[in-house]
Amino acid sequence: MSESRPPTPDTSQSLPRTASGVGLGSEQATLISGSQVLSFKDTESKKPPKDAKFWLIFISLCTCLVLSALELSSVATALPTIANAFHSSQFVWVGSAYAMASTAFLPMSGGLAQSFGRRPTMLLCIALFALGSGVSGGATSMNMLIAGRAVQGLGGGGIQSLTGIILADLVSLQERGVYAGLFGLTWSFAVAIGPVVGGSLASQGQWRWLFYLNLPICAAAALLVLILLDLPTPKGAFRDKVLGLDWIGNIIVIGSSISCTLALTWGGVTAPWNSATVLAPLIIGLLGLIVFIVYEATLATNPLVPISLMTNRTGISGYLQTFVASVLALGVAYFFPVFFQGCKGASPVRSGVYTLGMSALAPAAIISGIIVKRTGRYRLLMWIGWIFLLVGLGLMSTLRANSPIGHAVGYSVIVGIGIGIEYATTMYPIQAPLPVTQNAPALAFMWFLRSFAGVWGVTIGSTVIQNELVKRLPSDFTSTIPNGGAGLAYALIPELPLLSATLLSQVQDAFAGGMMVMWQVLLGIAALGLLSSIPMKELPLTSSMDDDWAIKRAPKTDTPSGNIGFEQA
Repeated sequence: MSESRPPTPDTSQSLPRTASGVGLGSEQATLISGSQVLSFKDTESKKPPKDAKFWLIFISLCTCLVLSALELSSVATALPTIANAFHSSQFVWVGSAYAMASTAFLPMSGGLAQSFGRRPTMLLCIALFALGSGVSGGATSMNMLIAGRAVQGLGGGGIQSLTGIILADLVSLQERGVYAGLFGLTWSFAVAIGPVVGGSLASQGQWRWLFYLNLPICAAAALLVLILLDLPTPKGAFRDKVLGLDWIGNIIVIGSSISCTLALTWGGVTAPWNSATVLAPLIIGLLGLIVFIVYEATLATNPLVPISLMTNRTGISGYLQTFVASVLALGVAYFFPVFFQGCKGASPVRSGVYTLGMSALAPAAIISGIIVKRTGRYRLLMWIGWIFLLVGLGLMSTLRANSPIGHAVGYSVIVGIGIGIEYATTMYPIQAPLPVTQNAPALAFMWFLRSFAGVWGVTIGSTVIQNELVKRLPSDFTSTIPNGGAGLAYALIPELPLLSATLLSQVQDAFAGGMMVMWQVLLGIAALGLLSSIPMKELPLTSSMDDDWAIKRAPKTDTPSGNIGFEQA
């Protein structure tokens, strides 16, 4: 960029907001010449103290977050073993069913949290996650496992959304990056140990315990939430709250998300991409998402996604970057272990150890949060994150079957740093232009895009790899596979050590070639992420908070017209 400093912010968007969404007067905001940092008197609300109660609530949120993070990383590592156990080529659905269900539920999770309160909604999500874990662990068929994963996805998606929303209730945007970085540290820890735990259990034929182990964690998380998370609960009759939800919007977005997921899962696997089987649900799903946005903007009484979230270029840029970064994160997380298992002959446990390089995202996220808190700037940092991703994925595309393992691990560190920076910063352009009263819908939509992007990340990766395997696998190997299915070839990764040395080398080269193409595709997607970051502005970060969701609150005696009434939890 040719600018030596950010342009003067548009004060119509960038002035700090009060809890009612009204911009502060110019006498309360002054631009510091040269640094372009906006300072102001924070008279709207008193920040809650960071006392023992705050940290106990924060710990309870981290415990909830561990659930979804463990599930993501451990199942990805054990997926070849699970697919082999059921002799099924439908392994893609083990990941896609989870992502599809969480995506469909995410917009509703924000509405439920706003209508019924944060604690009841979080408990519901934990219960769904526990139920899905039990069904998945006891699955007697691939279809039963996929159904359990779908129920898990409902809970897991809601957990991720609610942790972000509750954090926004507790900490202002100005200082939230540090705490979001601590979330990243928690996530990274769970993701780091997940492949090791998953690989260890898979190697011993005990993959069902990947799901059963969630049950005691769910119990602990639910207990912590029940005791500690005493945020205000909106007043009103249960029936009125149910009827007040945007059911039409929910039905549209759920149907559209599922339709897109079906198309992405079938494309190139069960049907050609140019077939009606794939194109029809994909077109219907994408058109449905457009209809959803139009409906939310024009007809919805209590919209899941207020149109104000989409009326500024900085927010739109933030949402686009969120989507792209999540496509990359899920694509790498799901298929990086395949490189070590399919190309290097690593066991599930060892491949889990090798993927620890991705945990660099945690310190990167924390450092990013600290930088933004101290400087009030996020734009340059986000560009640096995209550069790390471009460099890391470019290096990954050079990996071959005979490449040193150290190179692969080192490249994953670079990618992890880029993902950590983007995950910690994409909330800033999304929320900086908005009043604090829109935290819940803004964050729920952000998590919706992250989850929806996960569907694309998993299916794009699996489709590329499977299509490449069809072309690259030696005939001596595919002739032993019923119907020559590349999906079943993925399931046969655990049996690769049984092949002759010559055939094994050919198969490993085929896997490496397929993954090389996948890294190239992800590299192109990362370039789109960098391009989408160009329109965003460097807006000031408010230190105000929404009084309606404060930790400690005196009961209200009267409620202004149009506002939700609250009672103490």
